Amino acid sequence: MFYGLFLRGHNVESLRRDIDVPMELLKKWLHGHQYDDELFRDSLKQLYHYRKQVLAIFDQLVLHEPLRAHVQ
Repeated sequence: MFYGLFLRGHNVESLRRDIDVPMELLKKWLHGHQYDDELFRDSLKQLYHYRKQVLAIFDQLVLHEPLRAHVQ
C-alpha cells in the first residue's frame, strides 16, 4: 500500500512517518495507566516490531526504485 502511494508521487518522508511508530509513542502507550492489560501491551510490542519491518521493506523498495526504473 505505502509503496503504491510512493509510486503515485506521495512524499517519501511523509509515508515514512505514517509507517513508523516512534519509540517515544510506544513508551507512552506501554506506561499509560489505561493500557494495564498485559495482552494489550504484548500486542503493542508486536505492532511496533511489525511497523519497523514494514518500514525497512519500504526503505529497500524506495532505495532500489531508481535502479528498477532504469533497467526497464
